[in-house]
Amino acid sequence: MKKLFFILAVLLFANSASAQWFFNNERIANLENFDKKRLSWGYFLGFNNYDFKFDYKDDLGKNTDIQVDRSSGFNVGLVGDVRINEYLNLRLEPGLYFMQRNLIFPGFEEKKDFLREVKSTYVHVPLLLKVSTKRLNNIKPFIVGGLSTSLNLSSNEKNPEDNEQGRFRMTKNTNYYELGFGIDFYLYYFKFTPSIRGIFALNNELVPDDDPNSPYTGNIEKMSSRGIFVNFTFQ
Repeated sequence: MKKLFFILAVLLFANSASAQWFFNNERIANLENFDKKRLSWGYFLGFNNYDFKFDYKDDLGKNTDIQVDRSSGFNVGLVGDVRINEYLNLRLEPGLYFMQRNLIFPGFEEKKDFLREVKSTYVHVPLLLKVSTKRLNNIKPFIVGGLSTSLNLSSNEKNPEDNEQGRFRMTKNTNYYELGFGIDFYLYYFKFTPSIRGIFALNNELVPDDDPNSPYTGNIEKMSSRGIFVNFTFQ
């Protein structure tokens, strides 16, 4: 996850030379009055990459740690934006997030025992504060941060079966904090915004097995999601 943040930051920095051409040369301004509206709406499409962070009750060595095999997922949602002033906006971005994480538990020989596929569909609702620079021709960089909550439609929280029957259970509701950055591009007909955001769960998402000595969940103190969103917003 840190590597992905670093790569994207480098790519944005690498584009600074071309950005200077925009910043230092006067151009025809697109959508001149767009940011003067009190309310604006849009939608986003994007990708996500989720991970789990585990805290253990006892340190039994790296060879006993649970491994997480991540894959990229898909995001889609709506954007509601409230202008506070020239530099501050309050944003609500409800969306659907689809992803899968595979957990590999050490100490088992058969795949049906050591592998748990964690497929999740989140209804994710963040409330974000967007802090922008002054508009530079048709570009406006910004940083964004805030709090969010999600409903996991695939949590298995109330399922009476646990890992003994091959069911990995998570809590249905999770709260997070989020931090990110992006750039608004003012095009002829609409505003296009690529952005990247990191998301970090605040609460424990694990529903432990019924057996307190379970080889799957017995040594887990806390399990929390963390991830990266790359979204493309159209307003």
